[in-house]
Amino acid sequence: MPRTTAKICGLSSAATLDAALQGGASHVGFVFFPRSPRNISPEEAAGLASRVPDHVARVGVFVNPDDELIARAIPAISAIQLHRTSPDRAAAIRARFARETWAAVAVRARADLEGARDYAGAADRILYDAKTPDDAALPGGMGLRFDWALLDGFDHPLPWALSGGLDVGNVTEAIGRTGARLVDVSSGVESAPGVKDVDKIAAFLKAVRT
Repeated sequence: MPRTTAKICGLSSAATLDAALQGGASHVGFVFFPRSPRNISPEEAAGLASRVPDHVARVGVFVNPDDELIARAIPAISAIQLHRTSPDRAAAIRARFARETWAAVAVRARADLEGARDYAGAADRILYDAKTPDDAALPGGMGLRFDWALLDGFDHPLPWALSGGLDVGNVTEAIGRTGARLVDVSSGVESAPGVKDVDKIAAFLKAVRT
């Protein structure tokens, strides 16, 4: 069975990026969403991306973005992660920018998983994330998790990753319970919103490896 790998998302400093790389992260994420405490500029992302070896994917995280923002960020990223973005819009972004495209599907109930099917042909990977409250300013990164049992027996339309409320204390259980081959963490490796912790990053990645 292939080993599970991890994406450390919402990185904004060289020290925390280096911790992710040294710990063996397969993906690193940069957030381009002004309302997020993890938001960075495309220029800042480019500086960080220059530290990332070719075998590690650089994922840009967007919330229903316009083409101008993506175009500014494109030099720094190798994949595009879309939240609150329709399948048609995701397909258009994928076609225009020719990057691997992830579509986030917010999950609270089993029926929410059916939304993943709409992205077949429009995206390359599904990111199952916990659904935030309707009035929440952020679509993710709030430490919420969904019931992993909802994934039992679900016929995934695309390769997928698991996100939402993961941390060093539960990621081993999450992998065992769901069979996820890629896990995605943000708030679970922070000491405060938007403040990544190098020790928590290292511990999380060690838990994933073992």
